[in-house]
Amino acid sequence: MTTALEIVSPEKLLLSRPVEMVVIPAFEGEMGVLPGHAPMIVLLRGGTIRLYENGQVTGEFFVGGGFAEVTPERCTVLATEAIPLAEVSRGEGERRLAAAEHAWEHVDKDDVAARDAALARLQSAHAMIEVAGVA
Repeated sequence: MTTALEIVSPEKLLLSRPVEMVVIPAFEGEMGVLPGHAPMIVLLRGGTIRLYENGQVTGEFFVGGGFAEVTPERCTVLATEAIPLAEVSRGEGERRLAAAEHAWEHVDKDDVAARDAALARLQSAHAMIEVAGVA
């Protein structure tokens, strides 16, 4: 039994195929999606999406954030950005972290939306550096 998986970035459809299971970096923590999953929409944090077939990881993508729509038949990831894990660069993560730290220093901490966006950029940059060391 499989579930249909689509990973979409603002630029293009990156992946569309059936998988046995997909693990996504939900804002609250990693979340496994299997066929028949309860419907939900989930906020994503920066992290790794892992695709499973026959009990093995068959693909990995870094996502910078976004949303996932889960239904019993499919999981659609609408990512702010999605990069095959093998293409993730530690140098790019460090550059993003420096920019995110600079933005955090200058954000109006009373502006909840701006503060949350700056924190999300920090978390995503840290996640990119972390997965670059694994890739």
